[in-house]
Amino acid sequence: MKFLGSLARHVAIAGLVVTTAIYSAPTLAAPGDIALLKSYIGDWRGRGTLTGENTELVVCRLSLTQGNSDKVNYSGRCVVAGNNLALKGTLAYIADKRRFEAAMTSNARFSGVAIGKVRDGGIVFDLQERDKEDGPNGKDVTVTAQIALNSGNISVQFQVEYVESGEKIYANIPFTQ
Repeated sequence: MKFLGSLARHVAIAGLVVTTAIYSAPTLAAPGDIALLKSYIGDWRGRGTLTGENTELVVCRLSLTQGNSDKVNYSGRCVVAGNNLALKGTLAYIADKRRFEAAMTSNARFSGVAIGKVRDGGIVFDLQERDKEDGPNGKDVTVTAQIALNSGNISVQFQVEYVESGEKIYANIPFTQ
């Protein structure tokens, strides 16, 4: 599977992979919004399928803990096609920016921030980024991802599209406590 070499980086970017800010109308966080964010504190397990040239199982663990003030810290690990991905970060409402943000770092040399919107009673963090695969012959890719905290569940969806060929890698990973 030719995309596995850079897959760890793309899963980290896309999975809890939240990066570059997308446009978003400012939202005011009521105490209920912060309580909603904190209601996801706990240990989570996710299992899904990565579909592309081949199909691979994705297995993840995620731990959300109380951070400083109104922040929620998270750390996680996913295994896909023999690659281990580790990531950590913070979910928070940034009052002076009047929005939710998810910040992260990973073992795949990636760090970034995604903007969260209150939607359908939950918080949804979206991202779209154009990037280049690792290595000297890295191809241009477009990464889109969404992490949703909704109805007491967490789900991560992402897609990596190779710009030149149109080949796509897609995953949907639902998490439960």
